[in-house]
Amino acid sequence: MQVVSISSLKGGVGKTSVTTGLASAALAAGISTLVVDLDPHADASTALGVRPGDQLDIGRMLKAPRRARLADNVVPSGWAEPGRAGSPNGSANPSANGAAAPVLDVAVGSAYTGIYDRPDLGRRDLRRLSSVLAGAGQYDLVLIDCPPSLNGLTRMAWSASDKVTLVAEPGLFSVAGTERTLRAIQLFRQEFAPGLSPAGIVANRVRSGSSEHSFRLAEMQSMFGELLLSPHIPEQANWQQIQGAAHSIHHWPGDSAKNAAALFDALLENLLRAGDTESAGLVRDRSRR
Repeated sequence: MQVVSISSLKGGVGKTSVTTGLASAALAAGISTLVVDLDPHADASTALGVRPGDQLDIGRMLKAPRRARLADNVVPSGWAEPGRAGSPNGSANPSANGAAAPVLDVAVGSAYTGIYDRPDLGRRDLRRLSSVLAGAGQYDLVLIDCPPSLNGLTRMAWSASDKVTLVAEPGLFSVAGTERTLRAIQLFRQEFAPGLSPAGIVANRVRSGSSEHSFRLAEMQSMFGELLLSPHIPEQANWQQIQGAAHSIHHWPGDSAKNAAALFDALLENLLRAGDTESAGLVRDRSRR
């Protein structure tokens, strides 16, 4: 299982859009995936079309992590095949050809998580999400959508993660924020999580005709080198419409969405390859099934 935090220091860079785009690519590749919506705004939960019932949201699971039964409280994404039970136990119903339908589950976000978004969390609190995810062994990939800050929730996510992926727009303040976040990851590794590594930086909402964006992309390449992942994700005019309809980018009609889906397929493979060739093979092997 790979646990990847999707983070940014600056809000409004499309962090949740990247999270859901990667989730869409994982679903299309048949990778069993859990999205943890750790942002108190719970935008990822909305975009993933979840309909929570009696299950605990992630905030209430964090309140009593050792008693939280993750498998009983995840909610199947609205993107998954209609015939899948999506079940609290994470199992999948067979698809029409007899193979197991792909799994995309959600640990639903809520404003309740905001009580942990403080700068003064101790080591015990930082391990809360790790304790919850101890029950996530049925998933191949866990994507954590973090709030746009370096407070307690993001650091809790980093404590539970193998990798951190940063999202940045090619703009002055976003690039500067990304540099500060990389320094924060290094300090966090030294003190709390020696196994954590940066998986790379996603350049998001790139405008091909913008000279400013071209300049900033060149600057990012110079500053971050191989950490700048490819491909870059262009500005998607209808992204708000896709998310509002709670649809996967891979199932939205039109050439623009089709092209964006292909970019997220490539981005997911490159992200998982970063520092881990075995994980990259997971994408290739499952996509052949």
